Formats: sequence, C-alpha cells, structure tokens
Amino acid sequence: MKNWKFLFFICFCSMALSLQAQDISDNALGLRLGDSDGFGAEISYQRLIGRYTRAEFDLGYRDSREFDAIKLTGVYQWIYNIDRGFNWFYGAGAGLGSVDFAPVPNRNNPTIAEDPDGGLFVFLAGDVGVEYNFDLPIVVSLDFRPEIGLIGFSNFDNRFNFDIALGIRYQF
Repeated sequence: MKNWKFLFFICFCSMALSLQAQDISDNALGLRLGDSDGFGAEISYQRLIGRYTRAEFDLGYRDSREFDAIKLTGVYQWIYNIDRGFNWFYGAGAGLGSVDFAPVPNRNNPTIAEDPDGGLFVFLAGDVGVEYNFDLPIVVSLDFRPEIGLIGFSNFDNRFNFDIALGIRYQF
C-alpha cells in the first residue's frame, strides 16, 4: 500500500512541477510569410490583451498569377501552453483589402486582353496554429488561417481561402 501512495505522490509532484505559467510577451513584431495561392508577406504585430489572450494585426501583400492584393487582418486569439515555450492558439477575426486582377484573354478574340475590375474586399477569418518561444526574444509560429470573402470582386466574393504561413516575430 505504501508503494501506491509513494507512486501517487511522485506523479502528483511531477505534474505540479510541469505546470507552469505561460510566458507570453506583451508585444511581438515581425513577419508572417506564406499563402495558399501565391506568395504573401505580412508585417505582423501581436499585443497581449489578457493573461491568455491577444490581438494580432497583419498588413500584407499577396501576389499570384491572377491578382495582386494588399490586405489588413485583425484576429483575436486564445493561447494555451503545451509544454515549456511551446503553445497552441486559435482565434477569429476579419479583414479588408484591395485587389488588382491581371488581364485575361477575351473568349471571343484571344488577341485582346480584358482587364477585370478590382477593388475593395472584406472577409472573415479564423486562425489556429502552434508557436515556440525561444530563450531569445524570438517566437516562431506556423498557423492556418481560413478566410471567407463577404464583399468583394470576382474571385474574392464568397471565396474560401486557406492561408497557411510561417511567422517570425521579435518579442518585447
């Protein structure tokens, strides 16, 4: 019977020692690189709001064969600790941007290019990912941000987009 009590005591102490407060910085500034249909780079800023919540704002440029776009995204995130320095997070938000489409050949006369209308678009976004806080003031993240267009032009209206990116940020 003493062995079970001792084993329980060791397990309890191990769990208590492994539980630690999350080390989430007040601010983080860096880059978020990637996209689902071309290349995109975003300047990313994160601001701690509560003990386990933060806001993330990303201003970026998207480039593909069909379009060029500039977009601003804001996401509210909840952060959970997995292990020392390793966290996972999820969130929801929205964004807006401006798109310029590449000319496309005319269906009736392929020698004539049509210039599709571009302009403002608005979307909703979710976010889920993982991050690792190094001993240095650097955090690296990999996240998946599904986006659905609400108001927009051509391909951006009611379009579902999978935005996957690698983030590298300086914490202060």
